[in-house]
Amino acid sequence: MNQNEITTCVNLLDSDGCVLNPGYAKSALFKYDRNEIRANKLRIKEWDYYCVLNNHYGIALTIADNSYMGLDSITLFDFDQRTEMTQSFMQAFTLGKKNLPPTSNGSVKVEYKTHQIHFYMQGLDRILEFNVQNFHDNNSLIGKITLSDSPDESMVIATPFDKPKYFYYNQKINCMRAKGEIQYGSKKFIFNKEDSFGVLDWGRGVWTYSNTWYWGSASGLVNGNPFGFNIGYGFGNTQAATENMLIYNGKAHKLNHVTFNIPKDENGKEKYLEPWTFTSDDHRFELNFEPILDRSSNTKVLILQSDQHQVFGYFSGTVVLDNGEKLVINKLLGFAEKVMNRW
Repeated sequence: MNQNEITTCVNLLDSDGCVLNPGYAKSALFKYDRNEIRANKLRIKEWDYYCVLNNHYGIALTIADNSYMGLDSITLFDFDQRTEMTQSFMQAFTLGKKNLPPTSNGSVKVEYKTHQIHFYMQGLDRILEFNVQNFHDNNSLIGKITLSDSPDESMVIATPFDKPKYFYYNQKINCMRAKGEIQYGSKKFIFNKEDSFGVLDWGRGVWTYSNTWYWGSASGLVNGNPFGFNIGYGFGNTQAATENMLIYNGKAHKLNHVTFNIPKDENGKEKYLEPWTFTSDDHRFELNFEPILDRSSNTKVLILQSDQHQVFGYFSGTVVLDNGEKLVINKLLGFAEKVMNRW
C-alpha cells in the first residue's frame, strides 16, 4: 500500500473538525487543540498510558479523560509469578478538567485522597511518580521511574473514523530506558537502564461508540541495540497509513498491514494463553508469541462495556528493516491485546 507520510508540521483538524491530512509521521508533526473539535464533546477521549517492563516485573500507569468519565489506573505485574494487581479510580463527567496536555511532552497530575499520579518532563527525561495509599491488602504502592534515551523517531498517526468529525491522533514512543524503584508493602522492585524499557501510548481523539482494536508493543535489545515495534489496527480507517512500525537504533521503519492470529477453540472462542502468530502482507514482520500472563477484565455499567485481554509474553521470529536487513528476534518481552469497547 502507498502510505501517506507527513514530513512537515500541519494542523490536525480542518475548520469542520475533520482530519486535515490523514497519515503517519515519525515525530509529532500534527498540531492538536481540543477546542477545535466539532463533534459531541462527550465523545472526546484523551489518555496518557505508560508501561515499563523488564523480564521479571512491570508497571502500567494510565491517566485518562474520556469526557463523561475520568480514569486513573495502576497495574503491577510479577512475571515470575505470572500475576498482576490492578487498582482503578473513576471520576464522573471530567469533560477535559483533567487538563491532559496537547502534546506528549506536557505534564499531567492527578491528586486525590486515595492516590496521586504525576507525569512530567525533566529536560529530555520523562518522570513517572505515583502513590496509591491502599493498593492491595492494605499495602501502599509508591514509585518513581525515570524514562530516558527516547529514540529520535516514533510512531505518530492521524486516523479518521468512517464518521465525520471522528478521529484518533496517537503517538507511541518505544525503547525508552527505565530507571527507578517501586515500593509495594515490604517488597521493592528495581528498574535498571540495562534491562528495563518503557513505552508511552499518547492518545487524543473522538471515538465512535463501539470499537474493537488490536495492539501490540515490545521494547528491548536486539544485537545489543535498542529495538522495538508498534503494531495494531481497529483504531479507525487506515487507508492513508497503518500504525505498524519498527524502531531500531532510534530510527523508524514503516510496515504495511500486520495480522494478529489469536488461537481459537472449536467454537471460535479465543484462547489467549496459547501461542499466537503475527504475519504481515509485506512479509517483514513474522513473529511467534508465547503468552505468560493475560491481564483480562470485562466491565459492564449500563450501556457501557469494556472487554479487555492484554496478554504479556515473548516474541520470537524475524523482522526486516527498510534497507532489507533482517533481524532475528529471540524472546523479546512485550504484549499484545484485543479490546472491545462500547463507550
